[in-house]
Amino acid sequence: MPGHAPAPLCTFSEPETPVTRTLTTEICIIGAGPAGLLLSQMLAQEGISSIVVDRQTRTHIEARIRAGVLEQGTVDALVEAGAGARMMAEGLPHSGFDLAFDGDRHRIDLAGLTGKTVMVYGQTEVTKDLFAQRVADGQTFLFGVDDVVPTDLKERRPVVHLRHEGRSVRIECDYIAGCDGFRGVSRKAIPADVLRTFERVYPFGWLGVLTERPPVSHELIYANHERGFALCSMRSATRSRYYIQCDLSDDVDDWSDDRFWKELCRRIGPETAAELQTGPSFEKSIAPLRSFVAEPMRYGNLFLVGDAAHIVPPTGAKGLNLAVGDVRVLARGLVRRYRSGETDLIDRYSEIALARVWKAERFSWQLSMLMHQFPEHSPFEKKMQRAEFEYIRQSEAASRSMAENYVGLPLEM
Repeated sequence: MPGHAPAPLCTFSEPETPVTRTLTTEICIIGAGPAGLLLSQMLAQEGISSIVVDRQTRTHIEARIRAGVLEQGTVDALVEAGAGARMMAEGLPHSGFDLAFDGDRHRIDLAGLTGKTVMVYGQTEVTKDLFAQRVADGQTFLFGVDDVVPTDLKERRPVVHLRHEGRSVRIECDYIAGCDGFRGVSRKAIPADVLRTFERVYPFGWLGVLTERPPVSHELIYANHERGFALCSMRSATRSRYYIQCDLSDDVDDWSDDRFWKELCRRIGPETAAELQTGPSFEKSIAPLRSFVAEPMRYGNLFLVGDAAHIVPPTGAKGLNLAVGDVRVLARGLVRRYRSGETDLIDRYSEIALARVWKAERFSWQLSMLMHQFPEHSPFEKKMQRAEFEYIRQSEAASRSMAENYVGLPLEM
């Protein structure tokens, strides 16, 4: 690669004491979820070395159940990274989705309004594909780590300290990518007088189930009913994912499969319910909803990526897609830095990423406010929800705006 000789994945040096090991690399990536894996893959394609560390095992990470609607930009990024073959073979392209309000339905024609589609392909499968690619390429991983502490963030060579298999490890690098999620250590490493956070916690959760049954519709259905929100989704042509709005105080054990299906049928209406194939669930969980943004997304030589910097309610299907957008900006900036020494793009990383993050936050908040029942809402707010639905249904411009946001706004660098 011009201006940069490919480095080994990492180097090891004999410890100064029997209990300390020192590793050196160009990028230390904290977090082996899809964001961290994709970043390591994109860097490796350009000969840039990285070490990926995570407190969990690979098996645990691959088993996590997450969302599954991918924007075209995310699909393109996975294909370009060499990890999209199975997605393109097994994923389900969607050209639209339905909004339902007390039984009335309106289809948002994504393809017709924007010329773009989305891909339904579970984040669990994305993670498995990226792991397979990285392991095949010889990526260095440290799983099961604890006591992770990023230090010297303002120095030329920051350091990540951690414990792995009972030993202290010191990772010296050029940059640290914090891909370790909302509860990770990376964001906490930014001084409190530098970091600003913005948060909206919603007064309800989503109860979700997975079942080995064909989906009730070939496209997603978002429903607002007087009893609460519901979503009909899928992971494949034979595996369905359904959600209903529930109280945060609810216990999963109180929701039998039979109770869940009865409640879902009430909320999606008799016409849709007549097509529903119910069955035993093999995964059931309750997820809280929040909107959250941390600024800035860079401090010294530490970059926050994905959920470490921002959370969106799942209503707009933006979580993974925003993380991939961050990765694309950061990877391009790092490649430019190692190829030519130019740092203009990584210097603007936070500015570029946040511009897109806030637009996605707005859309996810807007759709959440439209489609859920809020306990504090008066009859006036409920009438406003209905008026908004009618406006979207009757206005092509309003439908196009929703479609543009749903398929993903462009990444401007």
